[in-house]
Amino acid sequence: MGIQCSRLVPCCWNSQVKASVLEVPDIENEDINEANNWPSFREFTLEQLKNATSGFAVENIVSEHGEKAPNVVYKGKLENQTRIVVKRFNRNAWPDARQFLEEAKSVGQLRNHRLANLLGCCCEGDERLLVAEYMPNETLAKHLFHWETQPMKWAMRLRVVLHLAQALEYCTSRGRALYHDLNAYRVLFDEDGNPRLSSFGLMKNSRDGKSYSTNLAFTPPEYLRTGRVTPESVIYSFGTLLLDLLSGKHIPPSHALDLIRDRNLQMLTDSCLEGQFSDDDGTELVRLASRCLQYEPRERPNPKSLVAALAPLQKETEVPSHVLMGIPHGATFTSLSPLGEACLRKDLTAIHEVLESIGYKDDEGVTNELSFQMWTDQMQDTLNCKKKGDVAFRQKDFKLAIDYYTQFIDAGTMVSPTVFARRSLCYLISDMAREAMDDAMQAQVISPVWHIASYLQSVALSGLGMENEAQVALKEGAALDTKRNSTAGNK
Repeated sequence: MGIQCSRLVPCCWNSQVKASVLEVPDIENEDINEANNWPSFREFTLEQLKNATSGFAVENIVSEHGEKAPNVVYKGKLENQTRIVVKRFNRNAWPDARQFLEEAKSVGQLRNHRLANLLGCCCEGDERLLVAEYMPNETLAKHLFHWETQPMKWAMRLRVVLHLAQALEYCTSRGRALYHDLNAYRVLFDEDGNPRLSSFGLMKNSRDGKSYSTNLAFTPPEYLRTGRVTPESVIYSFGTLLLDLLSGKHIPPSHALDLIRDRNLQMLTDSCLEGQFSDDDGTELVRLASRCLQYEPRERPNPKSLVAALAPLQKETEVPSHVLMGIPHGATFTSLSPLGEACLRKDLTAIHEVLESIGYKDDEGVTNELSFQMWTDQMQDTLNCKKKGDVAFRQKDFKLAIDYYTQFIDAGTMVSPTVFARRSLCYLISDMAREAMDDAMQAQVISPVWHIASYLQSVALSGLGMENEAQVALKEGAALDTKRNSTAGNK
């Protein structure tokens, strides 16, 4: 039978990933190659992470990341253009700095393509921060429970649970069998649409909360008795995720087990999956979930046996994840604005025309805290520098424009993202890509969600020979541009 609601989710994948779906991976041999694909774990300064997140700007908060308040996760970008997420703990979460560093470094030794790997940490004063790989395609919870264009296909759901089992097997083999509060928010999708397990859940539980959510219906029974998480507790949570993927809903395990005992599998199965899998495949997944949800921890399977059971069930193994998911992939831009088009073509003349035409309207809302003394003694001179710079910019005397804009910026009495954007373009036209990049990033620090800053970064990155990073910045600019236009249209 055909599917009533057909929608997909995307991801691109190479032969290494494809092979890992077809067979159980050789973790020992795989690790040597894995470690070469990621930077070593490092300690960051607080200043570096402030710069990366535009001062922990509210606009950079990642809302869906499986973290409970008061912990907050921010997206950011390092100086080398690496995109990251930063988890900022509640100040009381890790009172012992040494314990935090030891735990973070231990988790940071893990490197695997099934994890959103931990890249570093920061421990300054009361601040405790973790830095991990940025996963741009949201969480399993979003794609499974709150989808907008299409429900997740059966083949992709099977791939998710296999990748997740492989992640747990890898962690277990490295002495990190404990995972805290495993749920659909902890499974993230990378740029290729491949599912990855967040490394944040591998940190030992700190003072700021429990290992499991407050919803007792989904909590392993032994945790309710002892308050301790065990490797078997993680498998119980894996079983609840199997139910999530089978049903498309967050069904309490006790209710699901009643349905299973009554052989009422139709009530347990997502109606959007109709016709996508055989009765045998459905029965096998239900059987596996039942084993994971056994009341006695010793009766549950281990990660290695989960991988062995899930590998033969895989479907459409040749199809990239981003295709199965229906996630846009690669540098395909279908509806760019005139500025976006100009940046895609690297047409500096067209960019100049757009920047001149929009003037300073995007500076609205930028606060400039000035004393009365500044207003009386310095403001007029500063404003004159800006006006002279604008005249030179309009007349395409870009060297003179750089001089006047520099005087305005160095005066320090006002901040203007538009001035940085205009000087950035002047630098681009003068073949000074590094300086142009610095100005475009400074514009983004002032206005974190300003599409023009991202667009100019893409042109500057291209000028620096960083084409992959340029494409990412262009996509980010296009997304911000689209969001801005849709917001304006709703007003």
